[in-house]
Amino acid sequence: MSAKVYFTKITGSYKANIFKRIINLCYKVGINEKIKEKNFVAIKLHFGEMGNAAFIRPVFVREIVKEVKSLGGKPFITDANTLYVGSRSDAVTHIETALRNGFSYATVDAPVIIADGLIGTNEKEIEINKKHFEKVYIASEIMEADVIISMAHFKLHELSGFGGAIKNMGMGAASRKGKLAQHSNIAPKVSQKKCVGCGTCMKKCPGKAIDFNENKKAVIDKEKCIGCGECILLCPKEAIQIQWNEQIPIFMEKMVEYTYGILKDKKEKVIYINFLTNISPACDCYPYNEMPISPDIGILVSDDIVAIDRASADLLNNAPVNIGSKIENCDVKDKMKCVYPKIDWEIQLKYAEELGLGTQDYELIEE
Repeated sequence: MSAKVYFTKITGSYKANIFKRIINLCYKVGINEKIKEKNFVAIKLHFGEMGNAAFIRPVFVREIVKEVKSLGGKPFITDANTLYVGSRSDAVTHIETALRNGFSYATVDAPVIIADGLIGTNEKEIEINKKHFEKVYIASEIMEADVIISMAHFKLHELSGFGGAIKNMGMGAASRKGKLAQHSNIAPKVSQKKCVGCGTCMKKCPGKAIDFNENKKAVIDKEKCIGCGECILLCPKEAIQIQWNEQIPIFMEKMVEYTYGILKDKKEKVIYINFLTNISPACDCYPYNEMPISPDIGILVSDDIVAIDRASADLLNNAPVNIGSKIENCDVKDKMKCVYPKIDWEIQLKYAEELGLGTQDYELIEE
């Protein structure tokens, strides 16, 4: 049976502007049935790295917040800290970045809550017993929410081909430990050149896996490392580095398994909104963004996470190319393959379908 994916272009009229159109689509997928009085509603999005301007505009978020409140829900906007050290790697800098990028209470009428706490360790352990993971580690405040609304900026991505609803959930809502488990299958390493032997990592390591070598430099015992990733953030010299060694197909399957963990008991309480606007050739995690590869296409809403990502990819591949963009001279119809020719982005959709998260068979309904 095909899933319904609702779509509206970035157009409007005096009677129905783009905000009203989005809200109407949310009612098509039962937002009024999913949200009950006093439900905590996590609006999961990406605040954008400082310096990046491709992320979803706060005015769109405010309209979703407004509608959630009208239904008696208690909305909060949220994301989990990044694995790498940047402008969103701990709750303090993460909230500062969100505010500077326009996500303040004054603009969206809801609080910003970083879902995995100060340093990315507030997590829920979810048993899934799948191919790669027996357990996954999800940011606590997202798992505590009664309802989740995923607002994903659809763009290209250097590991998954594209980042849509699946990535917004599976990668974005994972705790630091969960993100590390998806990206790497070995312990972080210490740059002996950068390490000054301050001992900060050793004192903070919950697994007692760090010690000094004969040169008074930190080393990590990979047998004792529990994969929490705290040392990556806490090193004052940024001497502890992630080993980005996971094979891309396995990375995508791991990301899907994390999505499965989030949806295991919440599948009927989630709404997905994909924004096909400012479609950049790389992730919003960079402190800059390149020219969009395509004109703005529109906004999709569904209650099927696989269908909405499949429809988003298809719409992008059928859209015109922006003159002057990174793929202007590409002769391949698949725009993801134009930028990342070695990535089979369909792996994430096929595996998500295999795990019962949704279907690639969809009906696109334009409103």
